[in-house]
Amino acid sequence: MENTEIRDQQSLDLIDVAKNIAKEKGISSEEVLEAMEVAIAKAGRTKYGYELDIRAQVDKQTGKIGLFRYQEVVKDIEEFPEEERTNKINSNELPKESKLGVGEFLIEELPPLDFGRIAVQTAKQVIFQKVKEAERVMQFNEFKDKVGEIVNGVVKRVEYGNLIVDLGKGESILRREELLNREVFRRSDRIRAYITEVKYDLKAPQIYLSRAHNNFLVKLFFQEVPEIYDGIIEVKSVARDPGSRAKIAVFTKEKSIDPVGACVGMRGSRVQAVVNELQGEKIDIVLWSEDVATFVVNALGPAEVEKVIIEEELKKIDVIVPDEQLSLAIGRKGQNVRLASSLTGWNIDILTASQESDRRSEEFKTLSQNFIKCLDVDEVIAHLLVTEGFSSIEEISLVSPSELSSVEGFDEGLSNELINRARTYLEKIRKENLLILKESGLDDYLLGQNFLNTDQLIKLKDSGIKTRNDLADLSSDELVDVLGNLDMDRANEIIIESRKHWFEDKEDGRK
Repeated sequence: MENTEIRDQQSLDLIDVAKNIAKEKGISSEEVLEAMEVAIAKAGRTKYGYELDIRAQVDKQTGKIGLFRYQEVVKDIEEFPEEERTNKINSNELPKESKLGVGEFLIEELPPLDFGRIAVQTAKQVIFQKVKEAERVMQFNEFKDKVGEIVNGVVKRVEYGNLIVDLGKGESILRREELLNREVFRRSDRIRAYITEVKYDLKAPQIYLSRAHNNFLVKLFFQEVPEIYDGIIEVKSVARDPGSRAKIAVFTKEKSIDPVGACVGMRGSRVQAVVNELQGEKIDIVLWSEDVATFVVNALGPAEVEKVIIEEELKKIDVIVPDEQLSLAIGRKGQNVRLASSLTGWNIDILTASQESDRRSEEFKTLSQNFIKCLDVDEVIAHLLVTEGFSSIEEISLVSPSELSSVEGFDEGLSNELINRARTYLEKIRKENLLILKESGLDDYLLGQNFLNTDQLIKLKDSGIKTRNDLADLSSDELVDVLGNLDMDRANEIIIESRKHWFEDKEDGRK
């Protein structure tokens, strides 16, 4: 009678313990009770045998503990290996009143446990492990959906320059390289940072923070500028030197709203709040434009720009500025032009007006000399060709006589002569290159194909592709990688054409 009362009291205490642990760890009492069931089952196997399938059940209301042995009902136990028979029972060995079928379990209740010291310790360890695991899962679920958000925390400790930050329901890591330049935090300091990544780990979820990430700046503007939060103003791109300077490009479709002014705020209040959080990092707010030239000019502010020259194939822009604006356009240690390039996605080259003039003169001279040498013409004709915008022999060979005759001082006869000279020169160069390529080992198939020019043949040679089979062995992706400026459809056509002899050989073999 006394033992029963003690066990009943222990059962009630078990419920209280589960609730207290759940409250302390911030998890459900059901998870704690499940952990206890695992612990009690382990203690039961310690007493009755580790090989037995013993399970525990804790009544969620009363806390009463039930200990049970499970045996699977099988048709013939002899069909199973010896080591698997312990937890199985033949269907013909069941009590007559049993209605269990094959695949179901015979459940036998075991006497209640009297927990000894070792059993209690074992149970405590299991409960602790299970509770910690539940705690880890809860923390991971708490933060996995917060990637890309700003969180507030308190610096718990500093390890080799890295900050361990307490976020309330978990710890996070803010590495030294993710801090702003010259930024120092000490224990108990409050801190705001951007969650970049959350990883599940056996010890604890790994939550990584950053204050140097571009999106930290973006999210700060989200908090300070309602128009950005509401989606009225878009943040198109960001470029940062964390802790020093940043550029942010903004845009809106609402004609009545000035996106730059909205981000700056009344007397600079909005942008100043962001600057203060970033320890004085200077921020240039730039108006984004669909027109590349306009966007680049805006991005280079506060420098003034005279002219831009766009080279789309190279994704490069030459920007011409007044001589006195050169240092401002480039910035200290090239910072301004570097950030502008990153913001726009274009390579920006800054030139003064005098430098651009010198460069154009040198280019004019080089092109003129090339025409004089290759076409055997005098300086006047060469200068006229350059002035009209011709930059290569290939361009002259492809132009029509009527178009070339439109140049002042050129008649039809001179135009035809220049075109013929250009084509003769290119053919001479082509033959010389083909001879060199043949001597280097390229086969007649590659040399005889009109779909491959000499530049492409040279690239094939340099990549070790010298025969038809070498070419046929390539995939279309590989051919594009080798030749560079080649679309996928054209690459497919070349590969298919080079493989035709394989199928012809097979057909001849069948005949």
